[in-house]
Amino acid sequence: MSAASPYDDLMRLALEQARAAAAAGDVPVGAVVADAGGRVLGAAFNRREIDGDPTAHAELLALRAAAKALASWRLSGCTLVVTLEPCTMCAGAAVLARLDRVVYAAADPKAGAVGSLWDVVRDRRLNHRPEVVAGVLEAEAGELLREWFMSRRSSDR
Repeated sequence: MSAASPYDDLMRLALEQARAAAAAGDVPVGAVVADAGGRVLGAAFNRREIDGDPTAHAELLALRAAAKALASWRLSGCTLVVTLEPCTMCAGAAVLARLDRVVYAAADPKAGAVGSLWDVVRDRRLNHRPEVVAGVLEAEAGELLREWFMSRRSSDR
C-alpha cells in the first residue's frame, strides 16, 4: 500500500465527479482545480456525450470554471487534479493556463499526453512546464474506468 498523497482529498473529489459522469452515461473522468491553499475553484466531469461536444473534457470544463472564479485565464499557483491522464488537448490547456501542477490517477497508454504516449507538459520547447504528480489513487480510478468500459462492452453484445 502506497503512502498517502497530499492530493488524496482533491482526487476523491475528482472521483466523485467521475462517478457523476458515469451515471450520466459519459466516460468516468472527473477533474478539480484548486488554488495554492487547496480551495476548489472548479470541478467538472466529462460531458462529451451529454453535450455532443468533443471538447467537453472534464479538465477543460474545470479549467473554465476556475478561470471564471478567478476572473483570469492565468491559473498560476493552481493544481489540476484529474482521474485519468490528460490527452493532448487537455495537456496543452494545462500549459496554456500556466498551472503549477497536474496531478492524475490512472495513466492512459492509448492517449495520455503527460508522459504515457506524449509528454506535452514537460516539452522544453514550450514556455511553461507544470510539475506532474502521477498515480494518486490510481487503483480506485482505474477500477472505475475498467468497470465502466466492461459494462459498455457487455451491453453492446
